[in-house]
Amino acid sequence: MKQKKVYIILLLAGALVLGFAGAYLGVTLAQPDYGSDQTLDESAETTGQNSGGTPPANMQKVAQTYNLIKKHYLEDVEDKQLIEGAIQGMIGSLEDPYSSYMDVESMQQFNETIESSFEGIGAEVSMVNGNVTIVSPIKDSPAEEAGLRPNDQILSVNGESVAGLNLNEAVDMIRGEKGSEVVLEVQRSGVSEPFDVTLVRDDIPVETVYSEVKSIDGKKTGVIEITSFAENTAQHFNEQLKELENENIEGLVIDVRGNPGGVLSAVEGVLKNFIPKDVPYVQIENQNGETEKSYSDLEEKKPYPISVLINEGSASASEILAVAMKEVGYDVVGTNSFGKGTVQQAVPVGDDGSRVKLTFFKWLSPEGTWIHEEGVKPTVEAEQPDYYFTSPVQVEEPLTYDEAGDNVKNMQVMLKGLGYDPGRTDGYFSGKTEAAVEAFQAEHDLPVTGEVDEETAGSIETTVVERIRNGEDDRQMEKALNVLYE
Repeated sequence: MKQKKVYIILLLAGALVLGFAGAYLGVTLAQPDYGSDQTLDESAETTGQNSGGTPPANMQKVAQTYNLIKKHYLEDVEDKQLIEGAIQGMIGSLEDPYSSYMDVESMQQFNETIESSFEGIGAEVSMVNGNVTIVSPIKDSPAEEAGLRPNDQILSVNGESVAGLNLNEAVDMIRGEKGSEVVLEVQRSGVSEPFDVTLVRDDIPVETVYSEVKSIDGKKTGVIEITSFAENTAQHFNEQLKELENENIEGLVIDVRGNPGGVLSAVEGVLKNFIPKDVPYVQIENQNGETEKSYSDLEEKKPYPISVLINEGSASASEILAVAMKEVGYDVVGTNSFGKGTVQQAVPVGDDGSRVKLTFFKWLSPEGTWIHEEGVKPTVEAEQPDYYFTSPVQVEEPLTYDEAGDNVKNMQVMLKGLGYDPGRTDGYFSGKTEAAVEAFQAEHDLPVTGEVDEETAGSIETTVVERIRNGEDDRQMEKALNVLYE
């Protein structure tokens, strides 16, 4: 285990799991075997020094600035602060959201989280256009239960703005002990006003593979969901795939929606089950344009049909899986994926345990396509119902007949998704909307007033979240299952 922690390749969407710096799924482990046993240059592995040659002459400017600060700056400044600030400045100048500096504390927290679980809210985030942005909530986490969605932007934490902070600094504000509360101010696309989400931090288990059998028109169909690509994901996937095949499944759906990526070797271990040996399942290209192709030992494709489910929260390793499956002829169902086609490697700098996570490579599809910032386009597009993407209703004063606004619109969309008829979903609180509210209140043992107070709004939101978590009205899954036998 220790050997695996020293040299790591990072594939994820640059995301950090909210709840700790270092981030399990944003600074994710993989052994450096992108197709071979190749590792970093020895000097880089052991000392973190630049293997590219002698530092440039104008590097003296850095030393001069250091000496100037130490000699003349008004306040005392620790050497560590200046040195780490210089490193962060160099990394920041790359304008690459996936390269970062992880100090000793960040690495320690990271190493603690790769074992089995961590404490936090359970959501992966990335820096998108300078904004701390949700890539995906983790399955069964406080973030998922609270209804956080991919592309939600976090504006503040417990009332303190995250503007101008780097990703590690923002995550430091959000992380905390199990049972503690955190309030996030969130801006959601399509909603004019930000809203607050209150979450209680919890233990987030690193369990990544879930499987079940469904009957579709009498055909026994396997469904395997992969929530991330961790160290043991391939092993667990292969075990569960074998169990499903022992039950004589006639088709398979692989669900990587909301999967932000992770370990390169893990997605390789999954793809070796499906990509024949005459096709590379992934290609890794270095800065010189040299490409290394990786192949399986598989003689032929599976005898049953397979479809892959993706959405905007599917990133990096998930996209490696999706595009490889797509290019060998399997259906990919859902919406366009995130679009992250680079590979990071964490290199020790100094001897104190800190690392620089730097973009070393790009990965390409079997056919040589680079999906970076483009994503993987599904072969079969499928959208979820509108109520899957609604925002919490902010209730300062009860919403009543003849009012209008985004809160009313969100409430109407949710009611419609739950089977009530609000008459309209344009944000005007009509008489028919009032009747729908009364019907909901009556069926949920609430005072029947026709007004949406805090209690009614909370009950509507909870019912919607439960419906989504239970997979009701999951049009994407329904489509992925049906295309297997068309």
